[in-house]
Amino acid sequence: GADGILSCSILLGRFYLLSYSVRKEMLFKSYQAVIINKERISYPVRTPSLTTPLCPMTVGSGEEQGNPPPLEGLGEVFEGGFSSVILAAGDFPTHVLPLHILRTAENLIVCDGALEDLLEYDIEPTAVVGDGDSLSEELKQRYAHIYHPISEQEFNDLTKATLFARSHLKMDASTHTRPRFCYLGATGKREDHTLGNISLMLYYYRQLAIDPVMVTDYGYFVAASGTTRFDSFPGQQVSIFNATCKELSSNGLKWDIYPFTELWQGTLNEALSNEFTIQADGDYLIYRTHKI
Repeated sequence: GADGILSCSILLGRFYLLSYSVRKEMLFKSYQAVIINKERISYPVRTPSLTTPLCPMTVGSGEEQGNPPPLEGLGEVFEGGFSSVILAAGDFPTHVLPLHILRTAENLIVCDGALEDLLEYDIEPTAVVGDGDSLSEELKQRYAHIYHPISEQEFNDLTKATLFARSHLKMDASTHTRPRFCYLGATGKREDHTLGNISLMLYYYRQLAIDPVMVTDYGYFVAASGTTRFDSFPGQQVSIFNATCKELSSNGLKWDIYPFTELWQGTLNEALSNEFTIQADGDYLIYRTHKI
């Protein structure tokens, strides 16, 4: 009768909620330990002291400690690690590579809008930067010792975090080596924010003398200038976005490139081997897909 149907519906509903909870717990645990090249790597939860200051690093001196080993698919980008890792408030990373970078970051600067998502993964930031409009009063008080409010509206929170991290770096002027910053969670959600954040990679490269790397769940962007060799793997999908080049050519890609005048013209190329070279007389962005 009706009572039997109602009881059955309630039981099915409870079973669905239980199944959902189990799946969610399994998904979360899968981020704690993942399989890379058939070897199990356990990621310890990063919980520094609440009084931990931003770690000074001498860029180019070879003194960086604790950098994770290079991961297959990131090539030359991951060699030497990152001076700072900046987490934006876009889609939170789910792919193994950005999650590995996030969990092993020495200097993790978080845009205030991303703090709540980060804390759900039991990861503590080194510093929180932003205008404060995305933080609850409870979190402002809890992280007051590492919260750095910047109210001006000329730059977005990603650039505010970048400028903050840049100002705390100890540079080695003798080597003229650019610091390498990694950007996570900078895509997704609003499309105008995504386009703006991607374009900022060139701005940071030109104006702030940073080597920016934006890592997403699907691939990664790097800014470059002039003739440059890039690590790859056969079949890797590659896109080139011309900024200022009047001369532009390549070796090691499936289709020859040229001085593109439209953003779409350099997309959907493919690497033929373990490296390719771009010959250029200006600046450009390179996008490469992950291998795993």
